[in-house]
Amino acid sequence: MTAGRGISLAVALILAVAFPFWANEAQPYYLQIAINIIIFAVLALSWDILARTGQLSLAHAAFYGLGAYTSALLTLRAGLAVIPAMLAGALLAAIVAAGLGVLTLRLRGIYFAIATLAFSETLRVTTNQLQFTGAATGLVAPPLLGGQRVVQYLAILTVLVLVVLVSWLVNRSRLYFAFTAIRTNEDVAATMGVDVVRYKVFAFVVSAFFAGITGAYYAHVFLFISPIEAYSLAVSVGALVAPIFGGLYTTAGPVIGAVALRLVEEFLRSAIRSGYLIIYGLILAVVILYMPSGLAGVWATMRGRRRV
Repeated sequence: MTAGRGISLAVALILAVAFPFWANEAQPYYLQIAINIIIFAVLALSWDILARTGQLSLAHAAFYGLGAYTSALLTLRAGLAVIPAMLAGALLAAIVAAGLGVLTLRLRGIYFAIATLAFSETLRVTTNQLQFTGAATGLVAPPLLGGQRVVQYLAILTVLVLVVLVSWLVNRSRLYFAFTAIRTNEDVAATMGVDVVRYKVFAFVVSAFFAGITGAYYAHVFLFISPIEAYSLAVSVGALVAPIFGGLYTTAGPVIGAVALRLVEEFLRSAIRSGYLIIYGLILAVVILYMPSGLAGVWATMRGRRRV
């Protein structure tokens, strides 16, 4: 990392930390938007970590919902404090991902995507039928950190910093070469001595952990969850669209994509209101078709760099 980039990141982090103290007093609505953006960024970057092994996962909604429901149920039914319950939800998501990974990561391409989508839908239907989970009515979860929005913002910002650090370490370790080899050609990677399944499961577990803790955070910040929202396909689709928009297999790309997409969506919603999703879809199509390396890739090309 160059000195200039390090300084830029430090300034960005300082501004991000200072932002809620201003917004909470001047524009509380902006603080709410910022929380939504960071949630989206964590989901996008955690999805991208798995995508680096060449797997198209649609299970992010499953782990997001699993984290949300586990945390809410532990606080409501077992009387556990919110933060330990959130960590338990994330850990359960990671454990389930390890089991699911062993069973499905031998599948490739569209077959893996269908298997993960089926898993998400199974969880949604099951949760929707069980009275213990609140069924279709949903659950009202206790607030995180006393409902203080500034502290809640700083909590999810901390999660984003952690997933950024994990992504940065992955891209600067032997994992980067293993993931790239697997993504390029699994058979050749296995011939070269790469333990394909082990690396895929590891990426799946890391990805699921952050999706789970994000879902748990959502439950205790927005205070209500239901199967149709927690296990929504929109969660999985949003998590994969942002990295494509911002730049796949990078640390900056998914975060840039998440911020840009949410800001564009918010602007279009307030400016047009009716039919804004059509324009939003056109913007996505243009970027995906004409900027295949995403926004981060375009920026890197302009600066003469190969990797972000």
